[in-house]
This record gives sequence, C-alpha cells and structure tokens, in this order.
Amino acid sequence: MRLIGLGSGLTVFAVLAVALGACGEPAASQGDAEVTRLVEAHGCGGCHVIPGITGANGHVGPPLTGMGRRVFIAGMLRNTPDNMVRWLRDPQSIVPGNAMPNTGLDAREARMLAAYLATLN
Repeated sequence: MRLIGLGSGLTVFAVLAVALGACGEPAASQGDAEVTRLVEAHGCGGCHVIPGITGANGHVGPPLTGMGRRVFIAGMLRNTPDNMVRWLRDPQSIVPGNAMPNTGLDAREARMLAAYLATLN
C-alpha cells in the first residue's frame, strides 16, 4: 500500500493502524484479543487506565486516554510510532529512573501496542 505524499514509515503505521481497528473503536473494544493479552501479560493495566481494556485501571502512571493526540511521550519524546515503540520497549533508556519498567515487549508486540495507543483519541 502506498499513500501519496507520505513517507514509508507513515505508510506502514497507517496500514497497522487500519489493521488494528483505527477506523472505528479502539481495537481492544472490538475484541482484539491479542492487544488485551499483551496488556494483561505485561501488566500495563496495573499502572495505567487504558480505554477498551477491561481491568486496566491503575493509577501509578498516567491514563492513556487520548494518547493518539498527545504531542509528547513522557513529556520529552515526540509522539511518533517509532518513538512509542522505543518507549514501550525500553523506557529507562529514554528517562532513566522513571516509574515505567522495562516491559519485555518484543518489537512486534511493541508495534502492535503502539498502533493501538495511536487510536486512543
């Protein structure tokens, strides 16, 4: 798929976002079991409120409502698909000592969660 006027990184992100339900409700609310499984397996909901994920109601980190329209991740990293993947995989390398632990997500899992978070407007 090629989107005229957009770089290949945005094209890949657009395809992922559409595949994960960006055209409607967030993917997890449409029954995306994989996103829900990842959130549960990696404990994301223990620290964050995450729309569309049952039981994700933690208050250690910020709520992830509206993540798709935020300009920055952690107040300093531009909110792009690649940066979100970096943050999800190794937040300590970006802001040492912050409360977000290294999650153990592999690259595919991080891309899937980043695409889901981008749908949260």
